[in-house]
Amino acid sequence: MAAALQEGGVYVSAMLLRTYRELGLSDTEAMLLLQIMVYMEADKNDFPTPEELAERMGLTVREIGHILGRMMKDDFLTIDEYVDRDTGMQAERYNWTGWLLKAAALSSDQKRETRRAERQPAKLQAASSSDLFSVFEQEFGRLLSPIECETISGWLDHDRYTEEIIRFALKEAVFAGKLSLRYIDRILIEWSRNRVTNAEEARAHAQKFRGGRG
Repeated sequence: MAAALQEGGVYVSAMLLRTYRELGLSDTEAMLLLQIMVYMEADKNDFPTPEELAERMGLTVREIGHILGRMMKDDFLTIDEYVDRDTGMQAERYNWTGWLLKAAALSSDQKRETRRAERQPAKLQAASSSDLFSVFEQEFGRLLSPIECETISGWLDHDRYTEEIIRFALKEAVFAGKLSLRYIDRILIEWSRNRVTNAEEARAHAQKFRGGRG
């Protein structure tokens, strides 16, 4: 156990593991990139040969060459040239910054989409409320007062009446010739008591009420 811990390890961002398939990498390609990390960080070998990678991956040198070529073509992996401080000789090393940048961009896009999706219901609710206000103003033939707007918003947000039910209650008020929010509120309360939840049930209840009244 102690010997295993002394072997050292490699830090891999969870972001890389979460996004590699969405970035178009296969399991084999992702594992090859991870093995390159192991060579560089744990084995202190900045530029493992295709033969070394093939042996560790259980693939042929040709397969390794094909995968490396594909990942360099798609900018997941590059080869950097530098001067070795110890030898003064020019050397090469792998660089997987491209993979990190692609994963970070995808992760950022996904978070942005999540935030947009979370905000969408609120936007739809606001748009729906705005449309509902317009319907009332059209039927009333005037602009709604702030108190009237607050009352309608309360039906939606506090009383949890659906927009469909509110619209139908407005139609009933128009039919009765009583264009006031107080009258519409009484209709909504009556329907709520009778467990009316949609326009069809409201229509049936209204017809029954009219028939009984007649």
